[in-house]
Amino acid sequence: MSVNPLSGSSSAANTVASSASSAQEQTDRFMKLLVAQMQNQDPLNPLDNAQVTSQMAQISTVSGIESLNTTVAGLNGQFVQLQALQSAALIGRDVAIEGDTLRQTDGQGDGGFELAGPADDVTVTIKDAAGNTVGTIELEDLEAGRHDFDFEVPEAYRDSELTFEVTATRGEAEVDVMTLAHERVQAVSNFGGTLALELVGGERVSYDAVWAVL
Repeated sequence: MSVNPLSGSSSAANTVASSASSAQEQTDRFMKLLVAQMQNQDPLNPLDNAQVTSQMAQISTVSGIESLNTTVAGLNGQFVQLQALQSAALIGRDVAIEGDTLRQTDGQGDGGFELAGPADDVTVTIKDAAGNTVGTIELEDLEAGRHDFDFEVPEAYRDSELTFEVTATRGEAEVDVMTLAHERVQAVSNFGGTLALELVGGERVSYDAVWAVL
């Protein structure tokens, strides 16, 4: 009576896949098993070619996946290095990130916003920490996309925390707006395994949080 080592190969392959240190070890084991079976097969009960082909395809797939994982890991390492170089180039530069804090420099405030579509009328409202209106800026006929604004901060509000909100309309319809805070990058660090930008305001954001470099 011949013993067919391939009869339990499905579960064996799963076990090998989970325990072998590499796809090469799995391939070597399978080939040794196959050669031994071919040498000792019963002429009246030969190997099932379809089953052998299926098992070889599984081994090939495992080897291919391991090779692909190695390639992806290498590319990911190169991508992180590229991000690090790009991030370092941002030190000392102003960037726009999603937020509503008005940046102040020597009595001048600035910020930005992104319009989802063209707008006939845009209103920027500056508010203090209590939600009181400090001033407004009226803009007209703006195209879709990113826009910046400047605001002369009243003496009484300078160096205090100010925020802004933006509303936009086209005809009678509202236009979606995203507010953008302006910040300066002062350092680059690794945070939670990802690159992060340390801003002058003390906030730390991920590299992909940058909406625009000013």
